[in-house]
Amino acid sequence: MQYFKRLLKMSLQYYWYFIFAAILMVIVGASQSALPLISKPAIDEIFINKDLSSLKWMPFAIIGIFLLRGVCDYGRAVLMGSIGLRITMDLQNQLYSQIQKQSLSFFANHPTGLLMSRITNDVQSVRVTTSEAITSLIKDTFMLIGLVGVVFYTDWKLALIAMIVFPLTIYPIYKFGKKTRKITKSTQMTMGTLSSLLQETISGTRIVKAFCMEKYENKRFAAENERLFKFNMKYISIHAMSTPVMDFLAGLGIAAIIFYGGYSVIQGNSTPGTFFSFLAALLLLYEPIKRLTNVNNTINQGIAGAERIFSIIDLKPDIEDKQNAIELPPITHGIDIENVTFCYDTTPVLKNINLRIKTGEVVAFVGMSGGGKTSLVNLIPRFYDVTLGRILIDETDIRDVTLHSLRSQIAIVTQQTILFNDTVKRNIAYGDIERTDEEIIAAAKAANAHNFIMRLPHGYEANIGELGTKISGGEKQRISIARALLKNSPILILDEATSSLDTEAEIEVQEALDNLMKGRTTLVIAHRLSTIRNADRIIVLVNGEIVEEGTHEILLSKKGEYYRLYNLQFKENGNGNDRLAKDLE
Repeated sequence: MQYFKRLLKMSLQYYWYFIFAAILMVIVGASQSALPLISKPAIDEIFINKDLSSLKWMPFAIIGIFLLRGVCDYGRAVLMGSIGLRITMDLQNQLYSQIQKQSLSFFANHPTGLLMSRITNDVQSVRVTTSEAITSLIKDTFMLIGLVGVVFYTDWKLALIAMIVFPLTIYPIYKFGKKTRKITKSTQMTMGTLSSLLQETISGTRIVKAFCMEKYENKRFAAENERLFKFNMKYISIHAMSTPVMDFLAGLGIAAIIFYGGYSVIQGNSTPGTFFSFLAALLLLYEPIKRLTNVNNTINQGIAGAERIFSIIDLKPDIEDKQNAIELPPITHGIDIENVTFCYDTTPVLKNINLRIKTGEVVAFVGMSGGGKTSLVNLIPRFYDVTLGRILIDETDIRDVTLHSLRSQIAIVTQQTILFNDTVKRNIAYGDIERTDEEIIAAAKAANAHNFIMRLPHGYEANIGELGTKISGGEKQRISIARALLKNSPILILDEATSSLDTEAEIEVQEALDNLMKGRTTLVIAHRLSTIRNADRIIVLVNGEIVEEGTHEILLSKKGEYYRLYNLQFKENGNGNDRLAKDLE
């Protein structure tokens, strides 16, 4: 129940809404209790004694009760609905903010679809709990108290007979609630898996179609959908069973009451008005009891969702600012990587790396896939933290500075260009949307992007679609370079920025990269070795260790790992011996 208590605590921050809603709910409960009380004089005075004066005021009293009840119930619904929506908004904001704080390892372990499901489906189940369940708890509890009072006031002997049935309802309520919570948790997990599957297949639709896997994906989706259907059917079955069980138990009580009450009226120990007033109160009493039974199911649904939500909200990020972290001043000396070892879980990816990178130096990292190149550069902006050793910028450990001041000095251009479903202008200015049009255009020109942008239907205001699907790969890459140029950071990371481009696009992008690299400390991960011939230094990584270091010419002359990689790559292109001989001259 700790999660339900937290939801209640969140509700109480809107206490003025809550107080007014509670007052209205008390009035609704009291008006409901007044109906059976008024039925006693209605039957005895009007139908038994045939009193005309009672007939004149009775309809107005009933109309007044229903009008008051309707107005208060409307106000209650609006206020509690507002509280539910506000809590939903707060939870979604907290959840999204907490997800944004997490490190890359968090996203590696939490599929996108599952996170989306928590922000949408789980939060929605919590909204129902906070608005409907809390409303029912308060309104129906007050209604229950009022009607129990009416029942005992009308005939305490009959009331005691009715009360015998109530303890019988506790056990099924407990059992149904326990099963509901278990099924709800499984349902929400399956919905998360389904969302993840949808996200993967829709974003990867080209691959699905290219490999003719539509039927396979249809089967996968249908299988998960079938699982979801079965969980939902179990919930429907339990929910449907709770009502007839409660009805049957209520029927036992009503049958006993009718027998005893009818006998009392026949014997002259009670009046018909008293009996029907009691019976009306009892029947009205059954409705809030039944709703409170359903509230138990609703609360259990909300608790299952809240548990998943708060598991993220309470999760401490792997990487965050340490206490008393300082601002990192602009880099003036360089980057020192000292005795760095890095592991994914327990698997070492980098082993005892030592490297000094001077300010303004262009350093390229090469090696076979899985050698640790990307892992190494990902440590510089603290996407991950080192397992052993340390990384210094101007002799300051990057773990001692704020993440914002560190990452504001680093620009990144990757092979997988990430653009957003927005205008060209906003994508270039991402990170500082206050930049002027002149600055944005200047960055685009330096990135060789201005001409193709102006050919788009709305120029810089053109929407480029989700992940930039409306423009080509080379155009996306040049917008990404323009974004990095506009950021104007002293440290630049190029992660295989041209490896996925054709020759013509690569030439244009390489010119843009040359403009971007001027005057910056640049770390280049290279797939095409021809693109790093002019690097100040080339670092060769094999199985997470530095095995060679030097310029292009020096490494070729050593005829070691770099020589092997270079020769292998140009042999694949069909001109290895001629090109290699030329480079060795």
